[in-house]
Amino acid sequence: STPHILDRPILTALTTRQAHLAEVSGVARRYPADIAPFADMDEIGPQGFASLRALMGRDQPAVMFTPNPVAPSQGLEIVTAAMGGQMTGMPAEVAGPLPEMRLLDADDAPAMRALVELTRPGPFGPRTHELGDFLGIRIDGRLAAMTGERMAPGNYTEMTAVCVHPEFRGRGLAQALLAAVSRRIAARGEIPFLHVFSDNASAIALYKRQGMTLRRRLHVTVLGRIGDDLRQKMPH
Repeated sequence: STPHILDRPILTALTTRQAHLAEVSGVARRYPADIAPFADMDEIGPQGFASLRALMGRDQPAVMFTPNPVAPSQGLEIVTAAMGGQMTGMPAEVAGPLPEMRLLDADDAPAMRALVELTRPGPFGPRTHELGDFLGIRIDGRLAAMTGERMAPGNYTEMTAVCVHPEFRGRGLAQALLAAVSRRIAARGEIPFLHVFSDNASAIALYKRQGMTLRRRLHVTVLGRIGDDLRQKMPH
């Protein structure tokens, strides 16, 4: 069967709409480390791993999303491996009155990082917010919730960093933001999708209730250079 462009979303993004961001060595490419730890290679094998290792700085992980398990060589090792689900579809609108959402900008970056630190939605670097539009909801002057855009493979745009401050949970803020971000993506003629760890049953159930469907499972592999001590430093 023909591979789908979402089967290797990182490689597709870095060779299509985000090619201008790609750091390239040989057959490997990755996002700049302060934007995202994601990397992939034209051909998964010794040449690819050697190319990737050349792109990696000390104690810098490289995260791959692939249909099959990854068996690294050339001085790279697996730090952690997990399964992820890839979901597509348009999250349903939320009924009832909603708090005001606004586009976040560079001035909001410290508040965005603080919310990420608190909620741990996944990798979020100092410049992750530059990958796309991020919408936020402020309550009493505090950033209560946000969601934004990350990978841009072909005509798809990934929704990411779905986070709600613990004090403001249970109000439907995540659902409202997902619906709003997906509408913005669709309005540009793109298709929204997202990734979620397969063991995050509550998030998967929420997305399914909102009308999203599981497209496929992907292997999420965090690679490090042998000799670096990444296990101590990995975000959980």
